[in-house]
Amino acid sequence: MLNRLSIRNYALIDSLDIHFDRGLNILTGETGAGKSIIMGGLSLILGQRVESRHFFSQRKKCIIEGYFDVSGYRLTDFFSEHDLDYEDETIIRREISLDGKSRAFVNDTPVTLQLLKALTEKLIDIHSQHATLQLNTESFQLTVLDSVAQNQPLREQYASVYRAHRSAAAELADLKDKAAKANAEADYHQFLYDELDAARLEAGEAVRLESEQQQLEHAEEIKRSLLGMVDALREGEVNAVVLLRAALQQLQQAERHMPALAPQTERLQSSFIEVKDLADEVDRIEQGVSLDEKRLMDVNERLSQLYALQQKHRLEDVDALIALREELGEQLAGLSADEAAIEQLEAEVKRLRTDLLELASALSESRQSVVTMVEEEISHILGEVGMPHSRLDIGISPSSEAEIRESGQDRVDFRFTANRGQEPQPLSKVASGGELSRLMLAIKSLIAKTSSLPTIIFDEIDTGISGEIALKVADIMEHLATRMQVLAITHLPQIAAKGNAHFKVYKAESADKTATHIIQLQPNDRILELAQMLSGTNPGETALQHAAELLGR
Repeated sequence: MLNRLSIRNYALIDSLDIHFDRGLNILTGETGAGKSIIMGGLSLILGQRVESRHFFSQRKKCIIEGYFDVSGYRLTDFFSEHDLDYEDETIIRREISLDGKSRAFVNDTPVTLQLLKALTEKLIDIHSQHATLQLNTESFQLTVLDSVAQNQPLREQYASVYRAHRSAAAELADLKDKAAKANAEADYHQFLYDELDAARLEAGEAVRLESEQQQLEHAEEIKRSLLGMVDALREGEVNAVVLLRAALQQLQQAERHMPALAPQTERLQSSFIEVKDLADEVDRIEQGVSLDEKRLMDVNERLSQLYALQQKHRLEDVDALIALREELGEQLAGLSADEAAIEQLEAEVKRLRTDLLELASALSESRQSVVTMVEEEISHILGEVGMPHSRLDIGISPSSEAEIRESGQDRVDFRFTANRGQEPQPLSKVASGGELSRLMLAIKSLIAKTSSLPTIIFDEIDTGISGEIALKVADIMEHLATRMQVLAITHLPQIAAKGNAHFKVYKAESADKTATHIIQLQPNDRILELAQMLSGTNPGETALQHAAELLGR
């Protein structure tokens, strides 16, 4: 239930604070006074997007707050599920900054518009004169049947399975598409993998082979140079080893008489040993260098193979070829894994579809069970509001088994006539604006009997009715207000007179501003307001007396 609505700095409203009654609340005012502005402000805390920036003052932000009594409506689980602090009086706030950006809060916790809508849909139902267009939509007609049949738990269960089925089916289709593409390329990928695998690639192999190739191609030159070095160090008539040995002997002779030469002797001794070892090592290397034409041919062939693979796959080295081989191997191995996943998903989709069809069948049975009662109740209520010959026919037919929709498998069609002897037709063809308004009121009245919705708002749905019919409509609203909070914006005094609380919306002009205000009318003020609604700005005694009679004075 909406206890209080506070609007600050919105459109023509500087500051407005309304405390509502638990029963029937009436809002009246001249056309253009600002009733729609108040509804616009309320719609913002119900999750409507900010479509334009309308500020009373361009120096401060707009703040709209709604204080809702949510006790007794079993919303604690909803608050817990979405990590919101539960309070019996929950405060919903919407702030709009001067740059048009907005933020929403529930009990001071920031929330998204999606979550805000999900919560407020459980708190308020707004029915405007344009909402009668919903009557022609299948989704609304199904909602009527589900509300009366109290199918909400079943609808939620169905919706959950429907989403799971749709998700699994989409995943299956995607996996099959990927598998089809992979299978189309599988033979080619297998050929590439086999070719790379047969090549027996080794990391760094090309670098090693290129080095060996260089050595084999210049083996004769290398061997000649190494032999020349061995000759200079050890084998020649005058070689380094002989000269160093002679020099070492001379230095050792001098050291006997000059001990200070010991370091130099030691250094020369080390050089002599190093040169001898170097000569031996080079000699061994030279002997290992061979003119192997066959090996050179093998190396060249292997490098040609590696270079051809690199060029074919446009890769820089053998390591990249190895990585490609591993990737192709994983893709080929994944084909069998995809097939297993597809089989598993197909079984899951089949199971979910079976569950979905069972739930759809249960929904259909439940909806069918209330059709006669809805038809009779609506006709009865319409009879009370001046449409005694009206008739509503509700047809439910199953869609094809292949067609699974979010609402179930039912096709529903509301057909209506307000006249005796006329066959019911689609609502858009046979009902006038006033008749549609009364039909919608009858439907809302019926839904209210089975709905736990705290508040319903009727925004000028009295279009096209007057006189005795207006009194009947007022009676229905008054009866509704015994079960739930009702807010009614109306131009009809017959309806306004039924209110437990009556608010007047009006404009006031100052030197440079026009502002919308609202006041709650006291008993005497209500008589004057109703009289003005009956006869104009300056009502006569008859209008005042009639107003008093409407109020039961």
